[in-house]
Formats: sequence, C-alpha cells, structure tokens
Amino acid sequence: MTTEKNISFEEAMSKLEKIVEKLEEGDVPLEEAIIFYKEGMELSKLCHDKLKSVEGQLAQIITEDGRTESFSINEEE
Repeated sequence: MTTEKNISFEEAMSKLEKIVEKLEEGDVPLEEAIIFYKEGMELSKLCHDKLKSVEGQLAQIITEDGRTESFSINEEE
C-alpha cells in the first residue's frame, strides 16, 4: 500500500481520483475503504509536497548574471 515517492504528480492525482471514485460509490467493504482512505491520504500528501516544491522553485528568479533572487509580487490594496 505504500505510495511510491518517485511517481509523477499526474500519476498520483490519477490514482487519487480513482480512489475517490471507488469510495464515492459507497459499496466498498469497510476494511477495504480504510485501506483506500489511507492510500488516498498518502497520495494527497505526496501531491501537496510536490506542489510546495514547485512553488518554492517558482518563487526564485535567475538574474542575468546567474544569481537567484526571491520573487514577489507587490499587490496594490
């Protein structure tokens, strides 16, 4: 049941969507539903972690001389 750490975001989302569909059908035995739920939570965390990693990468910009700087948008109030 352990989720592979090296699967892509898209693969994890696809597996998560299938689990949600199975659970929404409502005719899954309780023990199996618990296993699906746990796997779904692992996939959800994996997706969240991958998104946070990408967010961190996107928050950095590379200057013309190759340095990285934090990127932020100043929003007007």
